[in-house]
Amino acid sequence: MAKQRVEDLDWNNLGFRYRDLPYRFKAEFKEGKWQEGELTTDATMYLSEAAEVLHYGQEIFEGLKAYRQKDGSINLFRPEMNAKRFENSAQRMAMEAYPADKFVEAVKEVVRANEEFVPPYGTGGSLYLRPFMIGTESIVGVAPSTEFQFHIYATPVGAYVQGLTPTPYLISDFDRAAFAGTGQVKTSGNYAGSLYPAMQAKKEGYADCLYLDPREHKYIDEFGGANFYGITKDGQFLTPKSDSILPSITKQSLFEIAEKQGLNPQETTIAIEDLDQFVEAGAMGTAAVISPVGSLTYHGKKYIFNENEVGPKTQALYDELVGIQLGDRPAPEGWIQKVEV
Repeated sequence: MAKQRVEDLDWNNLGFRYRDLPYRFKAEFKEGKWQEGELTTDATMYLSEAAEVLHYGQEIFEGLKAYRQKDGSINLFRPEMNAKRFENSAQRMAMEAYPADKFVEAVKEVVRANEEFVPPYGTGGSLYLRPFMIGTESIVGVAPSTEFQFHIYATPVGAYVQGLTPTPYLISDFDRAAFAGTGQVKTSGNYAGSLYPAMQAKKEGYADCLYLDPREHKYIDEFGGANFYGITKDGQFLTPKSDSILPSITKQSLFEIAEKQGLNPQETTIAIEDLDQFVEAGAMGTAAVISPVGSLTYHGKKYIFNENEVGPKTQALYDELVGIQLGDRPAPEGWIQKVEV
């Protein structure tokens, strides 16, 4: 794949896909310690055919964005929370955590090195950053690796879901993750299991799947790549409480925003039969930001929210969150980190 040239980009039509930018970051854990990391221009990875990640899936990743401000400066949105979640994922997957302070600085290094690819303010684009770590030791029997590679690549992206357009979703009979499994970990296996259900749902005209709790199949868990929220008839922000869903940085941030907007946010179990309590619903995450849900269909029954239009509470939450990320609205203390270039 040829290196991406900035002059070939249409900032207003980026889509959400990979582009080979000039620089990425790489560090290796071997001989019991992390080696000094560095920027590299090589987008190719070289692994043994017996590498742990290829056979036993020892892998974790993160996703965050860098945003261009009106004055030309660049913001990161709560990267220390990604670093902490990455540490938690590493612990659960028996991997050597990459130090949180070095994680954040490595992210900034990648942004600085690819600064010209941060989309201009006003285009709706951002620089998506994908930190990930894999087990690389050559292993035949089932055992954790003792060698790891940590990488970060970047790619300019537009919206994952175009505009605040409500879309239909299918409540799946498949499970995204196992009860007491790795649902709270950002690891590839959780997403691999969602590919087939999502493919089938899209063939039927749905945007994606919403999954139920893997133990009783009675309660809402999350979408394949985002958390769920609903706004009740009396204006309360509710989101599922579950041990098998990913702790979302976007969700935690929206909790604080919802509190300030008087929505009395709560994490609670949400039964399928209680979906009628919601007048608005949405998906929330780094890629999705906030994507309104027009309807949810389960075993032929269709729940429609706000007559398939964007609700006022969803619009207000979106405007505040994006405004903070872009530097157009005041951010709570510590939410924004500047990237000095």
